[in-house]
Amino acid sequence: MNIEKKLEVAVRNTIEVITREELAKLLVERERVKGYIGFEPSGLIHIGWLVWMFKVRDLVDLGVEFYILEATWHAYINDKFGGDIDLIRKAARYTRRVLEAVGVPETRVKYVDAEELVDSKDYWGILLKLAKNTTLARVKRALTIMGRTTSEAEYDFSKLIYPLMQVTDIFYLDLDIALGGIDQRKAHMLARDLAEKLKFKKPVAIHTPIITSIRGPSKKTAQSGEFEADDVASEFKMSKSKPETAIFIHDSPEAVRSKMLSAYCPPRVLEFNPVIEINKHLLFQQPGFVLHVERPSQYGGSVDIHTISELEEAYLQGKLHPLDLKNATAEALIKMLESIKIRLFSSREAIKLLEELEKARITR
Repeated sequence: MNIEKKLEVAVRNTIEVITREELAKLLVERERVKGYIGFEPSGLIHIGWLVWMFKVRDLVDLGVEFYILEATWHAYINDKFGGDIDLIRKAARYTRRVLEAVGVPETRVKYVDAEELVDSKDYWGILLKLAKNTTLARVKRALTIMGRTTSEAEYDFSKLIYPLMQVTDIFYLDLDIALGGIDQRKAHMLARDLAEKLKFKKPVAIHTPIITSIRGPSKKTAQSGEFEADDVASEFKMSKSKPETAIFIHDSPEAVRSKMLSAYCPPRVLEFNPVIEINKHLLFQQPGFVLHVERPSQYGGSVDIHTISELEEAYLQGKLHPLDLKNATAEALIKMLESIKIRLFSSREAIKLLEELEKARITR
């Protein structure tokens, strides 16, 4: 694969790469390129997580030596599962099984548990060095990476440690690439700034899109001009802690159809439209995907849509009714998820973990 093709695969379905030039140089000049993503084991997996999982698969296929950080202590700081570290660990194991079902087996990546990292005095040495070289205000601004506001640090000091832990993870693992959703931008930019200051390796940052809550954007998001893109992403994304906002990997076909029918999908509107985003960032990312839309004969009858550009143009022009688009998207998503669920539920461990995590969610 030539460098142009490699770069195309590396950057597809991303919001931004900081910087493309640095990434291209890595792919050309380095035999060993180390990448990573950190995730909070915080519950059941919704379809929004598939965006970064697909990107991990892309990078692994390109030969990137990929580390997946199970951010257990980060999840503890962020009050996931009420701070129940045992449930957090179970969520981490379940995420491994989902990644395997998506096409990222454990044999092709290296898992790192945050509990291993915090046992190292070198880890805390880096963190203290970072703390000495950044301001309290800068750290507070980065709290949006964990879905928190700056004011929440006033009553829980541990949350101020979180952004510095995330940057320390990157430097301690000596990484070339930091992958994350666009909501992780502030942490990655802090890492790049501090790398220059402290002579650490400066990571390339790859940011993937965030799929909007099926309930649509909040009123705050509607005034998004007041906020940075990563803050807006944190505000409106699907959330495991708010199941009404998300479609989950394990949802039944009936549940997918029901949620899709209730999804925010205003006519002729693309921005913050979760139905359009599901097509753009998930369905049309599948090789050879065609969206089959059933329409009443008086509205032109059935139509096959071959590209996301074709879909967006037709929707903007009012040639597709929201209900017809929702129905078509639901059926295509059900088909995509079915192949993942077949692989996922071939694992007894995955089934048991899903049951335990679902029970914990209901009883909390």
